[in-house]
Amino acid sequence: MEDSSVFPDITAKPTDKDLAEKLDSKYELWKQIHDMVLSKYPNGLAEWNYPGKKYGWFFRIKDKKRAIIYLLPRNQYFKVAFVFGDKAVNEIMKSKISNDIKTEISQATKYAEGRGIRIDVIDDSIIFDIEQLIDIKLNN
Repeated sequence: MEDSSVFPDITAKPTDKDLAEKLDSKYELWKQIHDMVLSKYPNGLAEWNYPGKKYGWFFRIKDKKRAIIYLLPRNQYFKVAFVFGDKAVNEIMKSKISNDIKTEISQATKYAEGRGIRIDVIDDSIIFDIEQLIDIKLNN
């Protein structure tokens, strides 16, 4: 699967219609995760962001200081991304989250802002883990 935004043009901020076209059947999963975050954190600021041509447009939901979740649109699927500090990483390791995610986060490079993880969303089998990650992010 190609790992670059399907929205590379800075002059064309994506619309819901554009997103639905590119994600196809995965659009409902995008909306489910988007709505889940905002139901858990109603004051979340949801916005499109364009950091540069290399990355294209991506969507994030943040609080006043930090991003809660990133949603990265790809062709007929998307990725969710998180950054976790040490306390959250420890909580993830004790949780019922899948061992694949635990391994990935334990092997992620540690930066000042924490450890980052990206998860492909290709079906609803990952929703439980994503919800747990959202809860951990909001509580740390």
